Amino acid sequence: MRDKKVLFLAQAAVIAALYVVLCEIFAPISFKNIQVRIAEALTILPFFTPAAIPGLFVGCLLGNLLAGAIPLDVVCGSLATLIGAVGTWWIGQLIRKNHSSGALKYALPLPPIIANTIIIPPVLYYGYAITIPIPIQMLTVGFGEVIGCGVLGMALFFALGKNSGKIFSTQTI
Repeated sequence: MRDKKVLFLAQAAVIAALYVVLCEIFAPISFKNIQVRIAEALTILPFFTPAAIPGLFVGCLLGNLLAGAIPLDVVCGSLATLIGAVGTWWIGQLIRKNHSSGALKYALPLPPIIANTIIIPPVLYYGYAITIPIPIQMLTVGFGEVIGCGVLGMALFFALGKNSGKIFSTQTI
């Protein structure tokens, strides 16, 4: 039992660190109103391990803090990533319960795309005084999330594929 807890914490820490590193490396395109946050590709990982949920939350929190984000962005951005991660994990549970990965696997990146598209534009508008209308910001944030979570996240999903058992163990929360 203790080994599972250690594994869970280790996986969460590695995922958090990866998220922060990706935010730092790609900082010029990871922040502001038009952004493609490459680190958001990691939001596919809750499908493989529930340890990704706290890992992504902490990684986003630290990434935003290190980037000098305002407190509203640190809190709301991290919560959007947390909501997205839980949603991805939940869809993964549905896939496993139904023993089917068919078309439902393409829904895995939808929770973080939707959460960020709804939550982040008001933060940009009110917190950073970016006066682009919120609906337009929803389009730009959503587009960036489609690239980060949808395209890159699904590429990561397929890259991990059948070998994911070598990286992640089967666990449940």
